Amino acid sequence: MTASKPTNPSGTVDQAEIDHFSSIAAEWWDPTGKFRPLHKFNPVRIEYIKEYVAAHYGRDEKSPTALEGLRFLDIGCGGGLLSEPMARMGAEVVGADASEKNIAVAKLHAEQSGLDIDYRAETAEALEAAGEQFDVVLNMEVVEHVADVPLFMETCTRLVKPGGLMFVATINRTLKAYALAIVGAEYVLRWLPRGTHSYEKLVTPDELAAPITAGGMHIFERSGVSYNPLTDSWYRTRDLDVNYMVIASKPET
Repeated sequence: MTASKPTNPSGTVDQAEIDHFSSIAAEWWDPTGKFRPLHKFNPVRIEYIKEYVAAHYGRDEKSPTALEGLRFLDIGCGGGLLSEPMARMGAEVVGADASEKNIAVAKLHAEQSGLDIDYRAETAEALEAAGEQFDVVLNMEVVEHVADVPLFMETCTRLVKPGGLMFVATINRTLKAYALAIVGAEYVLRWLPRGTHSYEKLVTPDELAAPITAGGMHIFERSGVSYNPLTDSWYRTRDLDVNYMVIASKPET
């Protein structure tokens, strides 16, 4: 999978991936269930997003409403594990996912939590066609599940307002990632259902960077994320070999 691969005429949605996540949608908010790794991963993601958004927009990172007044898109939002924390910090959040079942679960949980989140069963292409733009686009753990990475990423760059940010988190395509994120996580530790990730669909940092750059954005920060079994927690690292996150900015004009 490279950035020069021809675009997929059917768009970026991989129906098999949508069907897979739809089949386990009811488990999104169970911290001990099939999405347990994301629940464990969430604190490091939230800290990363808050830190860099606050710095970029001149906000007080320690404020409980540090994101107030900013419009966020959580693309591929699933059950809303990131949308809800962003809303709690004051952001106006649109959560979009191609799975209607995921959106139904997300809407119900937000209602039960007393949060006003605009959840939509829509694709990135539909949002872009409607002229939607956002101060911050969260593109977390999505790209390894789409049908056409270059098309998806370039579409997402157009959803970012001038001067805005996009966060992307995914898994590198390395033998180390295969051993840890697929064999280890799915077959040995059974953190995830078998088949959650396909090695050939994993994306290297260079493959990710090409369509982001083509979309007029600049990647200015990269961070790896590693797991500490002693503390059962994730932490940021310089090692991009397995899980990694990047932040890209769009010029003001």
